[in-house]
Amino acid sequence: MTTGLTDERKRFIQEDFRQGFIAYCGYEALQVGSGLLSSRLIIREDHRQQDGFIHAGVMATMADHTAGYAAFTLVPENHRILTIEFKINFLRPAVGPALICRARVIKPGRKILICESEVYDQRPSGEIMSAKALATMASVPSADLKKS
Repeated sequence: MTTGLTDERKRFIQEDFRQGFIAYCGYEALQVGSGLLSSRLIIREDHRQQDGFIHAGVMATMADHTAGYAAFTLVPENHRILTIEFKINFLRPAVGPALICRARVIKPGRKILICESEVYDQRPSGEIMSAKALATMASVPSADLKKS
C-alpha cells in the first residue's frame, strides 16, 4: 500500500476518474488525497426522474465511483479497483443544481478496502446530505484483469 500521493499521481487519478460512462454523465473529480476523493456533478435535466428529483441511479453511481477512486489512491499504481459490494441509503430527495460526493476509505487493506461515500445536494440554501453509501472494494493487479 502506498503511503503518500505525488502531484503526478493525483493528476492521473483526477483524469482517470472521468472516462466512459462517467464522462458521459458529467462527473468530475475535485479533490484527491490519501484515502479520500471528492467529486461533483452539475445537474442536467436528463439526470432527473419523472418527479423532478435527481435520479437515485445518478447518486448511486456517483457514490460507488467516488468510493472506488478513494480506494484507488491507496493501492499500487499497477492495480485497479473493482466493487465487490455496495449498499446505499437514500436519506432525502435531491433537487439542487449540483451534487457533491465525499468518499473515504474507512478500512484499508492490501486486497480489500472498505469505503464510505456521502452525497450532498447543493441547494441555494446550502448542502444537504441526500445519500450515504458503504462499499467494499477489491484491489486487483491490472495484469489479472487482462486475463479475464
